[in-house]
Amino acid sequence: MSKQPRALLKATEIDAMEPQRSVHSLNERAVRLKRSLSEMTGLSQFGFHLITLQPGRESTEYHRHLYEEECIYILSGNGEATIDDQAHEVGPGDFMGFARGGAAHTLSNTGHVPLILIVAGQRLEHDVCDYPRQGKRLYVAGTNEVMVDLSKEDAD
Repeated sequence: MSKQPRALLKATEIDAMEPQRSVHSLNERAVRLKRSLSEMTGLSQFGFHLITLQPGRESTEYHRHLYEEECIYILSGNGEATIDDQAHEVGPGDFMGFARGGAAHTLSNTGHVPLILIVAGQRLEHDVCDYPRQGKRLYVAGTNEVMVDLSKEDAD
């Protein structure tokens, strides 16, 4: 029997992965349980994550990327996507794609069972991420991140 390549993750291995719990720094309700499939296979330029949101939790703080693109595919559960301040019911089989500089968005689990989704996106060396409800902007350069208050940045 040949050795399994690092490029292949079998379903049993994914199921056995301990999800990493993360809380968004700007939103304590944004608690994700994440299995990073891209990291397990050595991908560095593209993130591919299996995410679980428990009932009442959100995926992230309402945001938009100025340079990176990302997408979400819902596997199971029900939720509400907020896209450019418009609420939309979402469920299994629904897909959301966010182009660079596109719509601000977030996702919340409004159901009574876990919301399970795939989140994928670029991992550019440099990005800028706006958090319109917080009035903040995040600058990313490699591993360096700087969060600024937009009202102060506009005053400069």
